Amino acid sequence: MRHEGVRRFWAMVAAGVLAITTMLLAPRPAAAADTPWLSVSEDRYASFSVPAAYIQANLGQVSQVMIVGNFGPSAALTEYGLTRRGDVWSGVLGPLKPGLYYYQVTADDTKSIKDPTNSAGVASKPLLSTFLVPGDSARLLADAPDGQGGKIETLTYRTKDQERSALVWTPPGYAAAKGGKPYPVLYLRSGADGGATDWLDLGRAKQILDNLSAGHAMEPMVVVISDGADGDKELNDLGKAVGDAYRVHRDREHQAIAGVSEGGSQALRAALTGPGRFAYAGSFSSPLTQLPAGVPGPGPGPGPKPGPDHGAKLVRLYTGNVTDPAYNATVALTRALDRARVKYEFDGVNPDAGGNWNAWQENLIDFLPRLFRKVGDHGPSAGHGPLKGEFTPPAPGTTPTPFVTKDGFVTFETTTDYKDAKHVTVWANIAPGGSWLRVPMSREGDRWRATVGPLEPWFYYYRWIVDTVGVKDASNPTKITSEPAWSSFFIPGERSRLLSDVPAGQGGKVESLTYQSTVANAERTALVWTPPGYDPNRAEPYPVLYLQHGSGQNYTDWTEMGRAKQILDHEFLDGDIVPMVVVMGNGNSSNFNKELLENIVPAARAAYHISGDPSQQALAGLSMGGGQAIGVLKAYPGRFAYVAAFSAGFGSGTGVDVAAINNGTKLFRVYVGDVTDFVYPSFMAGLTTMNTLGVHYEFDGVTPGPHGWDVWQKNLIDLAPRLFKR
Repeated sequence: MRHEGVRRFWAMVAAGVLAITTMLLAPRPAAAADTPWLSVSEDRYASFSVPAAYIQANLGQVSQVMIVGNFGPSAALTEYGLTRRGDVWSGVLGPLKPGLYYYQVTADDTKSIKDPTNSAGVASKPLLSTFLVPGDSARLLADAPDGQGGKIETLTYRTKDQERSALVWTPPGYAAAKGGKPYPVLYLRSGADGGATDWLDLGRAKQILDNLSAGHAMEPMVVVISDGADGDKELNDLGKAVGDAYRVHRDREHQAIAGVSEGGSQALRAALTGPGRFAYAGSFSSPLTQLPAGVPGPGPGPGPKPGPDHGAKLVRLYTGNVTDPAYNATVALTRALDRARVKYEFDGVNPDAGGNWNAWQENLIDFLPRLFRKVGDHGPSAGHGPLKGEFTPPAPGTTPTPFVTKDGFVTFETTTDYKDAKHVTVWANIAPGGSWLRVPMSREGDRWRATVGPLEPWFYYYRWIVDTVGVKDASNPTKITSEPAWSSFFIPGERSRLLSDVPAGQGGKVESLTYQSTVANAERTALVWTPPGYDPNRAEPYPVLYLQHGSGQNYTDWTEMGRAKQILDHEFLDGDIVPMVVVMGNGNSSNFNKELLENIVPAARAAYHISGDPSQQALAGLSMGGGQAIGVLKAYPGRFAYVAAFSAGFGSGTGVDVAAINNGTKLFRVYVGDVTDFVYPSFMAGLTTMNTLGVHYEFDGVTPGPHGWDVWQKNLIDLAPRLFKR
């Protein structure tokens, strides 16, 4: 299922080769390539800015533009939607983990194009561009210092049917002249649907080899890189050509082979059906599920028997997590090897990558230092875990979706309503900081499915995008009143504890408050949270927080999306907040100040035992609601002693009574997401305005994340314990 999705992406890339060739030969619009479409900041945010005129000239009129790349959890292929702003389609994604990324620009699901401003590409897949996000964890993927790298050459050789070519890396100091010491050789294979150049363009093999060699972390060797189309006979022809052209050992003890996917299967067959040509073999995400033909099992009769001796010094298996199409195959293969008592090593399950180049880069980095030398460590890589049996989501149609495992892998499944659809994705807040990515789904019978993860414990929301149209997951009973197409799910854990439900009977209550709005000239509703043990007859009235939603939202959003009840329940039970009442009113109003002060506040006071003393009143809101809170602060300084704004700018300083604000406000605290929050520039401008005016405020730095609920939930978590305390 997951493999099909990857194949579909590469097929789309291949189908676009002719189109991009035609495009490159045709005259380009003037706006084409002077300004880079991509820039990456030092703090690892990728900013995309694609000229709308270029898209229209080359792809026609479109309604959506996406960046399709390996940005998802486990480096999965995902779609990141750009927003049309004036004459460009733009967006900011990040912070990205250090590593190599590849992407293409796709419009309306089917029209794809290469970024013409990025010269770093992929020879076998001409629509792709690449970029490296530097960092310590990706230091081996960076170019080695000048003079410390090896050389890449092309070797042409003949098989029975045709002339073929391979790439050959020779280490620093290698000299072709005869008479010197021969080198051991590693044959590095790509998958059946890839080319030899993929190991350079996507695998960063040259950089890995150069850096390991410069650091003396591997033995000097010659590395022969070829595609996965060769069979065993062609591999023999290649070996002969390498022996004739390079100063290499020809004996088995100095021969190694490794490969990805089908190339990994070939490596296993070559090593296990011994005595063969290779003393070392590495299998990266091989789909092989059983022992190759020719590997004998233990002898007959009772009692333990020695396993068959394949004669290899090292056979090492690698796999990604359950999103790797080879994961279940690796489970089956290790069981077969164990039954036959065949010696092998297992690198463990990579928890953070699937069956992709991010994982295979790590596999190569682990494998190379083990070749042609004695190694003391034969266990898994640091942080890698054991195989826990096959990953088998529920059968189609047997359970509500999504299906969530204990370790955070989520399987989404549509109903059969979209069996005739062409392109279906899951759009969810699964990107860094809670930004939104679309995960391509694969057709499985009359349904579409996708598995993504691991996701960190948190609250997630999503919807299907079916042929560019957003629809709800009808199998998920959760609802969001203001966004009927969205559904939600929750992954428990310590990180998400404050967003989880408290034990039954221990939390506060959320009740509806109906009031007459003189501004809207209609009956309206607010939701009110009262703390556990709320006593309407106690001597001292409760302090009150008026908590407002954003544009396009309603009074229900803070409970359905913001998890306000769960946050307040936990913080009360933890002893972090004082007993208070929280009123979540309807802020969709032509005159919010009047709506709040003449309608919401009086109705809340009439129904609940809350204080009218400014020192016991707080006002906060997100986005539009944050702007409304600031508006009330400016117009009625001192009316609310505690004011907070989430993702909202201060605005103009004209007419602001700074002295009244500073004297009447105990706490004015402002929050914003990172640069992926579109109000970030106006927010920062607002800080400058407040500094110039002398307004007293608190700002504890950006909250990592976009203009979304991941940020605002954290803002409420931070704000509530600060209210109504000395």
